Amino acid sequence: MKTSPRYPSWPAWPAAVALWLATGPAAHAHIGAGEAGGFASGFKHPWSGLDHIAAMVAVGLWGAQLGMPAIWLLPVTFPLIMAVGGFMGLVGIPLPGVEIGIGASALLLGLMVAAEVKPKKLIWPALLVGVFGLFHGHAHGTELPPGENGLLYSMGFVIATGTLHACGIGIGEVRRWTAGRTVLRVCGGVIALVGVYFLWEAAHPEAPEASSPPAAMEMPTPKK
Repeated sequence: MKTSPRYPSWPAWPAAVALWLATGPAAHAHIGAGEAGGFASGFKHPWSGLDHIAAMVAVGLWGAQLGMPAIWLLPVTFPLIMAVGGFMGLVGIPLPGVEIGIGASALLLGLMVAAEVKPKKLIWPALLVGVFGLFHGHAHGTELPPGENGLLYSMGFVIATGTLHACGIGIGEVRRWTAGRTVLRVCGGVIALVGVYFLWEAAHPEAPEASSPPAAMEMPTPKK
């Protein structure tokens, strides 16, 4: 009797990755009130920026276009490597060009979807997705709110990332129809444009000092 292939259990990997993150010093640094808000802050963080949303949805879209086993391999690879980046951010290990990497992730992943690129070897999509996951994870890790639990925060952003991948996979199901394939390619083009915008923003950061009004000059105290 032929048995179907077994794939990794979806509910297991977010918890395992988040548990591994607990080994970082920052994960043990906060207790009490921080535990209540840590998970909520982590879960909300990937939804707080269009650059994060665009790239993570694109991973799901591309996986859906590629079909099995990429449809689960890419959405598993991204959070796993993202967890490594999150650990680096939590413990203060620097990663150059994070904002540029995040913008480039939306641009390139969007182009993969728009052009319906299907490499013969899945190692290349997995490698590309993993590299971008490192940048996204580092951004999440470095923005741990003060006083909140690092472990629960990590669990939150890993699960939120999986949710965004699932949204991309769900949208990708329209590929079953001819018109749906066109819709996916248009979505990829829009995501690529989002990436261009954020790359521009990363390459031209605003100078906060230039836009802030000068401090009021102190009047000299008259001598008595």
